[in-house]
Amino acid sequence: MFEQFLKERQYVSNVSPRTIEWYKQSLNWLDTESPTDSDLKNFVIRMREHGLKPSACNCRIRAVNAYLKWSGSQFRAMRMKEPQFILPTFTAPQVKSLIGWKPQRFCDRRLHLLALILLDTGCRISEALALRVQDCDLDNLLVTLTGKGAKQRKVPFSFELRKALYRYTREFCPHADLLLLATQDRTQLDRHVMARDMRKLCRTLGFDPPARTLHAFRHTFAVNYLRRGGSVFHLQKVLGHTSLEMTRRYANLLTEDLQAVHQRLSLLA
Repeated sequence: MFEQFLKERQYVSNVSPRTIEWYKQSLNWLDTESPTDSDLKNFVIRMREHGLKPSACNCRIRAVNAYLKWSGSQFRAMRMKEPQFILPTFTAPQVKSLIGWKPQRFCDRRLHLLALILLDTGCRISEALALRVQDCDLDNLLVTLTGKGAKQRKVPFSFELRKALYRYTREFCPHADLLLLATQDRTQLDRHVMARDMRKLCRTLGFDPPARTLHAFRHTFAVNYLRRGGSVFHLQKVLGHTSLEMTRRYANLLTEDLQAVHQRLSLLA
């Protein structure tokens, strides 16, 4: 049944190879193809005993519940309660340092452009690394991103990013079908390598990188988008979220925003 489920997801639902791998890894935690309620509890217990965090367990639980629904089972695995942390972001001085960095070498120029793309569009790192030159419409200031489930969306970008894109593509990417950010052999970059390089750059610029450094760019974009008057509905479209609830996770205002509002609304002020 596991094999049939994966085949239907791959060939009928047409999910991505990464999603198929996610299903496989999640189903490996199940002992049986027809689990009972007790089996599902043991499935969660095993994950916790192996050190998986509640968020990682819930990721596996979502995949297993998709399989249970497909198989017609009456049982579902209960999701765990996750601690709610403030999403990590870059501070305004840190953003200024990243934007103002003046790299010279090819690898540094590429890393700088990646930072600018993430800050200006709020895209996922996987979307940025999959960009091709032809996806960047410099005339209309639109970039075509391919998100989860091979869903494409057009996202606007700034005049400042257009300048950086024009200079970079003119010098390093002469053909429209080339990857925009690629290795010197024209192959796709590894996200883990880029995360390492970005953390190293942050320390070089004099500050500690935030947790989940590459995804922190997305958080930073979302917080500043709302802070500067952007609509949460527009933000949902830009980020490529299927539900508004996902977008609201990015709408955490920073402490200084709350302080400014409180000074205006406090009964003692």
